[in-house]
Amino acid sequence: MTDFDITSREIDGMAPHGTKVGLLRVLGPAHVWALGVGIVLVGEYMGWNFAVGKGGAYAALIACWFAGLLYSCVAMIDSEVTSTVAAAGGQYTQAKHIVGPLMAFNVGLYLVFAYTMLEAANAITVGFLIDTVAVMSGHEGLDQRPFIVLAIMFLAWLNYRGVLATLTFSLVITAIAFSAIIILFLATSPVFGSNVLQHKALMTDLPYGWLGILAAMHFGLWYYLGIEGTTQAAEEVRSPARSLPFGTLAGIMTLLIAATLTWYVCVGLMPWEYLGQSGVPLFDAARMSGSTGLMVLLGIGTLFATLASANGCINDASRAWFAMGRDQYLPSWFGAVHPTYRTPYRSIIFLVPIALIFALGAPLDQVITFSILSGLLEYTFMPINVIMFRKKWPLDAIKRGYEHPFHPIPAIVLLCLCSVAYFAVFLGYGTQLVAMIAFYIIVSLWFHFWRYRFVRRAAQFTMPWPRPNGY
Repeated sequence: MTDFDITSREIDGMAPHGTKVGLLRVLGPAHVWALGVGIVLVGEYMGWNFAVGKGGAYAALIACWFAGLLYSCVAMIDSEVTSTVAAAGGQYTQAKHIVGPLMAFNVGLYLVFAYTMLEAANAITVGFLIDTVAVMSGHEGLDQRPFIVLAIMFLAWLNYRGVLATLTFSLVITAIAFSAIIILFLATSPVFGSNVLQHKALMTDLPYGWLGILAAMHFGLWYYLGIEGTTQAAEEVRSPARSLPFGTLAGIMTLLIAATLTWYVCVGLMPWEYLGQSGVPLFDAARMSGSTGLMVLLGIGTLFATLASANGCINDASRAWFAMGRDQYLPSWFGAVHPTYRTPYRSIIFLVPIALIFALGAPLDQVITFSILSGLLEYTFMPINVIMFRKKWPLDAIKRGYEHPFHPIPAIVLLCLCSVAYFAVFLGYGTQLVAMIAFYIIVSLWFHFWRYRFVRRAAQFTMPWPRPNGY
């Protein structure tokens, strides 16, 4: 066993003028929790309910459970590998060390596109929310575009100025948004409130049978999509071995609670035909409770959840792009660290216009689907990654911050559930799935035949591990 200290402060980026400056190690477990939950919680406020439209209320609940199992596997695998490969880039860096450069390049792109598309979707939602409030107050015809641009620019500026302020901001607004769900549940439940829920009257059998359950799985991913983003904080937390597993596992437990409460309240207040098409289901549920206070609270919660998600997406996409630039998988210009704020500022700035293009010019469902498909491809890589990791470096070979139990069962379950999710997505968005796989094949060829010649092959392996078994 090596004595490598994964809390080392000697991991550096590359700053302008040849100065060596690394990312700041200033984050704690609460920031990791805020990063993971902050990205995902917007899925409870909107998006998950399309699963109800695909298969009814019970299908959405089954999708919630299966997707919860899928992401629990993701969280356990991530917690073990990332607490050991503690560097920016998350799953990209894991693939680089464990699988190989071509897989790492693809995983890096999956991360960047998943988070950038999700950021664009969140910005679109901010514009929609403000327009909804304007209509409710009698001001119709509001132009949403200035609010979309303002949201992306403000959050990019916040990320540019420093990671501690960025994720502290996420921590506060995420906690408020999560508390709003708890308060809505308590206020409408028979235990503490007036019991306005009508499950017996509103719940129906499966309107589209078992095929509806399968179709619902596509949008069931929205309950948890993005929890794996906690890994992007690996190089900026004070103690990766403790903070990353704690923040990630606490995050998935928080989301399981939030998802269950959200489903329970919403299906008890709205018919499945309406709920399945709602743009802001939790806000609509608060309106139907008859309480003005709840309506205002859930409106604020919806806005905060959206901003927290976009904020975390900028953080995560920029770290993945930065890590690829630092290793010269992309031009090394992107691997710079700001000399004062200690952030990957060039990567943050570069991704802003891409997010704006998609937020202003692409339909919301297409943007969301691109994000989900990129995430699915990333999850499919993870079982392969952890099986190779355990085989090459068994438990007694290197220190781990966390060892996930029952290996390799979580990896096998994750692979099976990813297959189900692929089929579910194919049912509704088969053309987009084929187009996206074709896109990744083309960029893989570009990397293999052109870009890889610029990679410093020996310098990219930064973990002082012993030789893997079999070499």
